[in-house]
Amino acid sequence: MGKGLFKPVLMILILIFAAVATVQAGSPQPEDGKTGILLVTFGTTFSEAQAAFDNVETEIKAAFADTTIKWAYTSEMIRDKMAQQGKTALSPSQALEEMAEQGFTKIFVQSLHTIAGYEYHDLVKTVRMFEHNSGGVEKITITGPLLAAPEDMAKAARAIRETIPEERASNEAVVLLGHGTHHPSNAAYPALMWRLQRDDKNIFIGTVEGYPGPDVILEQLEKNNISTAWLMLFMSVAGDHARNDMAGDDKDSWKSVFEAAGIECKPVLKGFAEYDPFVDIWVSQLQTAMDQ
Repeated sequence: MGKGLFKPVLMILILIFAAVATVQAGSPQPEDGKTGILLVTFGTTFSEAQAAFDNVETEIKAAFADTTIKWAYTSEMIRDKMAQQGKTALSPSQALEEMAEQGFTKIFVQSLHTIAGYEYHDLVKTVRMFEHNSGGVEKITITGPLLAAPEDMAKAARAIRETIPEERASNEAVVLLGHGTHHPSNAAYPALMWRLQRDDKNIFIGTVEGYPGPDVILEQLEKNNISTAWLMLFMSVAGDHARNDMAGDDKDSWKSVFEAAGIECKPVLKGFAEYDPFVDIWVSQLQTAMDQ
């Protein structure tokens, strides 16, 4: 290259590097790729039920110490009430958008639902729409719910047996109360009850809004000559359904229906997410998703 051409080329290169340096200095740079876990639940406004969510977060933090954990709530009513209390409450779509803006490139969505009902499938739709429209997220995976696969059903049955109060006698019933749904996935409840009754004929699972209801369970209790029943939740948190539908004093609560038939009731006001064996199922699902 001639001396006459060298200087102009050198000046052009200097100007280019200076321009790039100016852009880099004056513009915010994207953060390094981050991995995040988004825990999605219906939510609750009962302060006593918060223990369940605290236990979930503690267990998942212990299992994935280097991964950021975020929360989202599917219930608009719960989000509004939390906002009135000055708490941040995002919907799943809002939480995913925020995580993308914060530089998360891998997001693992963990459903904290019990069965794959309407709410779970709505969450799947939200995740899939975000997956197709998000620019910076390289990978997004949704796992769960609790009874997502046959092996999860076996783990849930084992967790139920492990968390039954030790003082319960074998001739006393354990009645677990699930939420229930008109979605076909409601079949998971009687399927799980059948699995449990292979080992213990006095464990039952009923639902508030599905099948079987209190009349069906009461018929089975009377058939087995049960005089005492432990009422436990097969819901993640002990919220309104626990305090009213299960253990309330209204005449149509499960406790009142059974007591009217002469059966003594012993309610346990704890959501299953307060027990580690149940949370371990979600941890296992997350670990499988991350390994893949």
